[in-house]
Amino acid sequence: MNGARQHLLCFGLGYCAKALVARLKPRGWRISGTSRTVESAAKLQDLGVGAIVFDSGEATAPSLPTTVTHALISVPPGAQGDPALRAFCDQLAAMEQLRWIGYLSTVGVYGDHGGAWVHEGTPPAPVSERGRRRLAAESAWLDFAENSAKQAQVFRLPGIYGPGRNALESLRQGKARRIVKPAQVFNRIHVADIAATLEAAMAKSAGETIFNVTDDEPAPPQDVVTLAAELLGLEPPLVQNFDAAELSPMARSFYDENKRVENKRIKQVLGVKLAYPTYREGLRALVHDLTADG
Repeated sequence: MNGARQHLLCFGLGYCAKALVARLKPRGWRISGTSRTVESAAKLQDLGVGAIVFDSGEATAPSLPTTVTHALISVPPGAQGDPALRAFCDQLAAMEQLRWIGYLSTVGVYGDHGGAWVHEGTPPAPVSERGRRRLAAESAWLDFAENSAKQAQVFRLPGIYGPGRNALESLRQGKARRIVKPAQVFNRIHVADIAATLEAAMAKSAGETIFNVTDDEPAPPQDVVTLAAELLGLEPPLVQNFDAAELSPMARSFYDENKRVENKRIKQVLGVKLAYPTYREGLRALVHDLTADG
């Protein structure tokens, strides 16, 4: 996609948004992004990003650039809903050049399906508070887009991994654990495949509004750690039974949901070809990079 006159505004410039920016900026895109503090905003400016200080607790929202053509929302919703939509709905609605809004959500909105497959047409049934908040935020953004004649799309993500955030790093830091819960599987996705999917969606006017952005193979979490240890030439951590493992309430809550998430729509509608279709390709590429850096 030609970056001329394209302007991406990121509400929250975290791990996923930065991966997308890294793809778009060399192509001439103008990038703006929100930051919660003046100090972090200065760091964004140093990277060539137009920084906007936005504290959701402030009574008055800052002014946004009027030249925005695409907006990506990756800030988490709170008890009062999505903070970006609450603060900026009027400004966004008035943007004549804004033609695409992308909302990063979670596969957690599907809830628990006992290991069965789910797809975008599966009725959401979140079991966690964060899942319920994400589902409400999805609906709010889609309603906003319909009412303001904008295009909005929702991208439901599973566990995200990539450079600096993966099982290899956890092992090297002594934090990796092999916790076994029978029949438990999780999908995951490499951050580079998230960025590629978002770029494909931005370039194509697709009629679909919801996309699962996941890998091809839901797998037991302990298998990922085992492969990571093998690739590093390390002994894997001892297996721990889920029922006896010491986990934080949030960590334990992830195991309350067991499902396999289908990803056909991103391939059929957006033409996405995953660079890392399973955790195997992803970890092997990451360990190659670690070896090269070392």
